[in-house]
Amino acid sequence: MQKVNIYDIEGTEFPAGRRTRVILGQNGAITGEKFCQGFVVIYPGGGIPEHDHETVESYTILKGDGIIEVDGEKREVHEHDYVFIPSGKKHSLYNAGNEDMHMMFVYAPGVIVDHWAQEQAGVLE
Repeated sequence: MQKVNIYDIEGTEFPAGRRTRVILGQNGAITGEKFCQGFVVIYPGGGIPEHDHETVESYTILKGDGIIEVDGEKREVHEHDYVFIPSGKKHSLYNAGNEDMHMMFVYAPGVIVDHWAQEQAGVLE
């Protein structure tokens, strides 16, 4: 068994207004190959810029309110909502509330997705 406290993971601060902590994955606190799982805190007004990748992905909103867009379709999301994102579909998520949004993501297979480096380099905003 491997156990980790999410808040013991330093994570990465992204320019779009969030901190991402990878729990399990190639770059996670626990190394994993089949899938990647992480915990994200999105600050008010912050988000995850539109991007796409080959992996399927899911977002589970643990706390807060936001707007998600998948393949051109926008929807409100709230605490306890779950969204499945098919492979290759452009998607983004923004915190529309006044408090931090907490979100858990899972994607498979467990590669390191390109959009993180693109955002850090200023390519995605």
